[in-house]
Order: sequence, then C-alpha cells, then structure tokens
Amino acid sequence: MPQMRVQVVSAPTVISTFAGCGGSSLGYKLAGFRELLAVEWDDNAVETFRLNFPGVPVYHGDIAKLTGAECMRLAGLSGPGVLDVLDGSPPCQGFSTAGKRKFDDPRNSLFREYARLLAELQPRVFVMENVTGMVKGAMKQAYLTIIQTLRGCGYRARGEVLNAMYFNVPQSRERVIIIGVRDDLGIEPTHPKPQTQPLTFRQATQDLWDQPADIPFNPQTMTAQAMLKAKQGEQDPKHFSTFRLWADRPANTLRKDFLGYLHYWHPVEFRPLNLTEWARCGSFPDDFRWTDKKNACQRIGNSVPPNLMRAIAEHVRKEILDKCPP
Repeated sequence: MPQMRVQVVSAPTVISTFAGCGGSSLGYKLAGFRELLAVEWDDNAVETFRLNFPGVPVYHGDIAKLTGAECMRLAGLSGPGVLDVLDGSPPCQGFSTAGKRKFDDPRNSLFREYARLLAELQPRVFVMENVTGMVKGAMKQAYLTIIQTLRGCGYRARGEVLNAMYFNVPQSRERVIIIGVRDDLGIEPTHPKPQTQPLTFRQATQDLWDQPADIPFNPQTMTAQAMLKAKQGEQDPKHFSTFRLWADRPANTLRKDFLGYLHYWHPVEFRPLNLTEWARCGSFPDDFRWTDKKNACQRIGNSVPPNLMRAIAEHVRKEILDKCPP
C-alpha cells in the first residue's frame, strides 16, 4: 500500500455505504480518516474489501435491512451526530448514459436507503458520488429529487461534476459529487479544485509495456482481428465499446461489466490491458489485492478512483471538518 497518514483515535471518522472493493475507503485512508464500518452486499466485493482492509468491520448484506441503530452499534458510535462523514455511491445503472436511463429504474431508489441512514446518523458531512447521466436530459428531475431529499435530512447540499483525470488519475472519468454539511454547523459545502494536469496512459503504465497479457483472450476473434488493425483511439466497427487506447491521453472511462477487460486494448501492443494496467488506470496501487483477474476488472470499473476520493476527503477535512465548532 502507498504511504498514508497514521490513523489515530482522534482522526476524522467515516462510514462507507455501497463500499464495493474499497476504492473510496482507500481514498479516505490516504487522507487520514478512520473508517468505522463498510456496507456492501456483493460477495466478491466484500471478499476483496476484507483482503485489503482487515481491520474495518463490514456489514455484508442489504442496506435496506440495516437500521441506523444497528449501524451505530457496528461502528461503535455513541449516538446520532457523532460521525464525521457518511460516504456512499448508490448503484447508478439506472442513471448511466451507457444504459437506457429509465427514471423509474428500481436501482435508482437505493439512494433513499442512503438518505434514510443519513437522517438517522446525522453525520457532520456526507459525500455521495454518482454518474453524470443523472444531471443530463430527463434525468435532471432525478437529480433534483435527490438533492431535495438530502436537504430534507437537515443538510446544505451541493453537487458538482468532477473529472478524475485532474486528480492524479490516468482516466477520464466524470462523476457527480454531492457534498452536504449539516445545517447547524453553518458551513457551505464546497468541492476541491483541479489539482493536476491529466495523467496519460503512457505516464502511468510504460514500465509495464513489455509484459504479456495476463487475462486470456482469443487472438482469432473478430474483435481481436479488428484491434490488430486499429490505430490508437480507433474502435472495433462491430463493437463500438471496444477500442485501442491513446498512449498520450488518459484512459477512457473504465466499464464495469464482467467482460469489460476485453473492451480496452493496449495502444501499441496486440493485447487487452493487463490487470496492473487496469488497476493503475483506476489509481489503485500495485499491491492492492484481488481475488481473481476477471472480477478485479469489474471491481475497478465499479469503483470511485482512490486518488479522486483522497482529494475530496482532504478537502472535506480541511475546508469543512477543521472549521466545525467544537
């Protein structure tokens, strides 16, 4: 694991809902936070999380069945209002521009479970991440509903689109980050400003370029043959989601479907990305542990990049929590 701040009892605290494999958790850890509880239902995500965060308690189950009281008990909180940050990235397939973007998609309602816990826990700050599809076209109504619901829990809430490539992540990944501050604290929520120039695929991975593919692929398939002829930035004409990356640009937004590892081909070699390249594009350190390679690609594509969340967490700590009244 990369160098991180020493966690002490006095460190700011966080509970992570929809925690996945721990992308957000790693970001908070790098920012010096102490995670009290992770909430996740996916078996492989939980297994991966536990490999990397053995000291963090995990609620492995349906968030709809987790009460605020049980959440506080598992996290060791004495009552409402004690927690510093409630973090969460409710599943976003219903909002995604890669899907059909149905307003009434049942997956879109999971943010209400997050809001329910927010109302019961009353942390000083909340951070919620989602796809940009929720602020585009007909989905804007969904975004307004989410903001109104979160404000109704007693918070000043503000959303902003951040691109991970400006926060030391070699991937162009836009996400809506909603930050809220409890009304009684009298502090307006703000977001971090861009911190770095875009980090290119070459800058992040060139030391790996002489390594073979470590995820099996059939070089005789139509897609592989199309990629053999493709130049940087070109797509498979039959499968538009498959393309050869640019060497001197950030990677495209990583997909999270099970076969996502076949969608991204190396800019100069005849192979898909290997797992370490995938992980680096997500800003995961090389020593982050995975259960297996195919599931790892899905976990990375489904995660908030740790370096993006680190920047958000450091901003929240400096600009909000450090300014809260004692």
